[in-house]
Amino acid sequence: MNIEKKTQKSIAKGTFDETFIEEGFFVLTRKNDKDAIETLEREIDSSYIQFHFCTKGSGAFVFNQGNYNLAINEDTSLLLYNPQRDLPIHLELQPHSWLISLAISIKKFHGLFSRDANYVTFLTDENKNKKYYTDGKINPSMAVVLNQLISFNLNNSIKSLYFKGKVYELLSLYFNRSEEADIEQCPFLVDEVNVAKLKKAKDIIIANMAEPPTLQELSEAIGLSLKKLKEGFKQIYGDTVYSFLFDYKMEVARKLLESGDHNVNEVGLKVGYSTSSHFIAAFKKKFGTTPKKYIMGSS
Repeated sequence: MNIEKKTQKSIAKGTFDETFIEEGFFVLTRKNDKDAIETLEREIDSSYIQFHFCTKGSGAFVFNQGNYNLAINEDTSLLLYNPQRDLPIHLELQPHSWLISLAISIKKFHGLFSRDANYVTFLTDENKNKKYYTDGKINPSMAVVLNQLISFNLNNSIKSLYFKGKVYELLSLYFNRSEEADIEQCPFLVDEVNVAKLKKAKDIIIANMAEPPTLQELSEAIGLSLKKLKEGFKQIYGDTVYSFLFDYKMEVARKLLESGDHNVNEVGLKVGYSTSSHFIAAFKKKFGTTPKKYIMGSS
């Protein structure tokens, strides 16, 4: 009980990572890996439809000066549209929670379904001026794409192109009515028990990032064969277990360096490097510069 009260008092201001797709279409992502609640804001007018996906943890959208809250939990989605009033984002993202949001103008969105507007309920003539809200579950196929978006680790020069392909894939999966398509795309992930086990594997390696278990120990801890662990993890998170962990550790290291509360040696130890030279080499491999130069450049 005391822990919950403490968390609620600890609130930090966060910022979305925003990726422009094309005119009338952008993506917002946020990983809150801190121990504090983050508040995030973004103006969005009434001509936009909003899709929100929570892949980890939970959050709440606050409307009307705090008089109305809309919760979003792990593995769920929210679709929001109100042509009568603006719906600016005011999000309270819980500690260790991840969110991906798509904002697309109704004009652009209608163009995607112009040949069959009746396919999407709120685009029909009788509904197009009404507000629309729906929540749903993130299916396994969508989870793969969402994790590829939020864990993007390719060259930044192709980020916009990569995101464009992925968000259109995500919308296709969101509005796909056929359960068969999910099964064909990713047969392993149809088993929700396996998906839960792989999420547990991800949580274990993150919690023990300084001294992670071996793959064999990890497979035993979650009750999956080594083969299924390797294949399933790559399907969900778009990378191998240790590549995912490496990127995660480097992101933690980058944020610790930016905070200015720790020197390079301390940060290296926190993310699992016993010598500073190994940490510096790893950091340079990821970001193309040394930790010291990075701090000087961001100060």
